[in-house]
Amino acid sequence: MIFSYLRYLNVFLLFLIGCNFLARGSTSGEISYDQNYAVIYGGSHFVPLNQGKEIQLILDNTSGAGFGSKMKYGSGYFHMRMKVPGGDTTGVATAYYLTSHGNKHNELDFEFMGDTEGMPYKLQTNIFIDDIGDREQRIHLWFDPIADIHDYVILWNQHQIVFYVDNIPIRIYKNKTNIGVPYPSKPMKIEATLWHGEWAIEGKRKTNWSYAPFKANYQGFGVSGCEVQSLNDQHCVSDSYWWNGEKFWQLDSVQQKQYESVNQKYIVYDYCTDRRKHPTTPLDCTLN
Repeated sequence: MIFSYLRYLNVFLLFLIGCNFLARGSTSGEISYDQNYAVIYGGSHFVPLNQGKEIQLILDNTSGAGFGSKMKYGSGYFHMRMKVPGGDTTGVATAYYLTSHGNKHNELDFEFMGDTEGMPYKLQTNIFIDDIGDREQRIHLWFDPIADIHDYVILWNQHQIVFYVDNIPIRIYKNKTNIGVPYPSKPMKIEATLWHGEWAIEGKRKTNWSYAPFKANYQGFGVSGCEVQSLNDQHCVSDSYWWNGEKFWQLDSVQQKQYESVNQKYIVYDYCTDRRKHPTTPLDCTLN
């Protein structure tokens, strides 16, 4: 009985710690999207809800939609809460990402790749550096992303990039430029889009537009990030920003176990083990 009580107490304490971490990462509170974001395309398919504290993006056979941050950032703890479309979502892509645009762009992606009804969503992460991607990883989540809103975070500082889902790290990319591994350094904007990605589907299956309109919901429009005014702006690596502090240079022991569990149970594709694309293991794979 005592052992059972202590076990549940430990679980509860871990839950409280996780909630505190999430609260810190979303210190901005519930604010209207237009404080930090603006529509970038598909205005007729962009629907503010709850006084702008929630956004619904709509995709049909005429258009998708997207919004992006007004500012560029050089580091930060970027979070968004999302709920993805349901039904037969073949060819439907729901995305949240950082991007620098322009030549030799950098990009850090969360992308939900839709599938036929009843099949689980795949969550894809990717990292582009100087226009070069091919660093895809895909996982099946431990929950149904259609059923409710969940939290998605990109931590980006001078030490590492970490992708989190509900405070659980699902991917790490370390800064190893000292041994020749590229690392994103260009200022980036935050963007979220709902778009038609039929061209990217394996097997070239067609989107079933009878399920349209497809709807994705977004919440959490505060930004914990370092605004950049120029390309040579170096203040974003300062430890005065909490996400650059030593606590965020590597995972703690609890997060490391969570990360290993995700890798063991949920990964369905990893570029590091794709010998067709990469006959030799990429150097960054041996370090991450």
